[in-house]
Amino acid sequence: MEKFFKIEKVADYLNFRNQKPSHPLIGLVNFYQLNNDLNRVNTVWDGLDFDCYAIFLKDNANCKLKYGGSQYDFDEGTMVFIGPNQRVGMVKGEAFKPKGYALLFHPDLLKGSALEKGISQYSYFSYSVKEALHLSNKEREVIVSLLDKLNFELEQNTDKHSKKLILSNLTLLLDYCMRFYDRQFITRELPHHSTMNQFDLLLEDYFYSTAPQEWGIPSVQYFADKVHLSSNYFGDLVRKEKGLSAQEYIHDKLIEVAKEQVANQKLSINEIAHGLGFKYPQHFSRLFKKKLGCSPKEYRLSTLN
Repeated sequence: MEKFFKIEKVADYLNFRNQKPSHPLIGLVNFYQLNNDLNRVNTVWDGLDFDCYAIFLKDNANCKLKYGGSQYDFDEGTMVFIGPNQRVGMVKGEAFKPKGYALLFHPDLLKGSALEKGISQYSYFSYSVKEALHLSNKEREVIVSLLDKLNFELEQNTDKHSKKLILSNLTLLLDYCMRFYDRQFITRELPHHSTMNQFDLLLEDYFYSTAPQEWGIPSVQYFADKVHLSSNYFGDLVRKEKGLSAQEYIHDKLIEVAKEQVANQKLSINEIAHGLGFKYPQHFSRLFKKKLGCSPKEYRLSTLN
């Protein structure tokens, strides 16, 4: 049975790494500055269970992490983001020593700040480990410089400027990571294009089968699972590739199929609605009118002219 170390507070992780906390709600570990003996992974635990936000800049070649039962390899300059209530396993040998940085911050750090309201926009905290951010050398330099600035603030005596400066630097770090992820979506255009083609085929298969009658209107999570991506990463990918949310794209495809069936006139509007996964026909009519500006009945009449 696997044993996971619970990270309820920032201090829990720092103690796990034999580091003394300098702030109750945020902490940084620089693995390059740790004693070699203390730098080794604690072999008692199979992984970590987080109640905090965690950002790891990993500099190990062939470093492996486990997520969802699978193992993933990472090369130098890889960032992994963990949100509260996530669990990450570790695959390590006796000689393994982590290299890089670990930044943890508790949700309480954000209370009353603009970042508390905006933290949800950093959707990469809900990406899976296999959707890590791979940095160029220059991007890594930017990230390390921002971590150094955060560390500088954490080493200072607390004053009236401390929280503002810590949150400002943290927000800047998160914004740069967002920018670098946008770059990664572009530079990985070919595999992402293949994923979108697969998504289109899955949509076709779903709506031209009996699946809607059995399972209803498909969720974003349904298709994310089919293409082996987390729902957040998949949603961000669809938005960047198509300019729409994944849910909007699903609805657009549904309406395309609905237009064909409404114009065909073989089925009643109620039958079409149920066949496309709607429990209540009025919900179908509402979505149809929202997308096309007319009701299904009005659209059917227009095709007769």
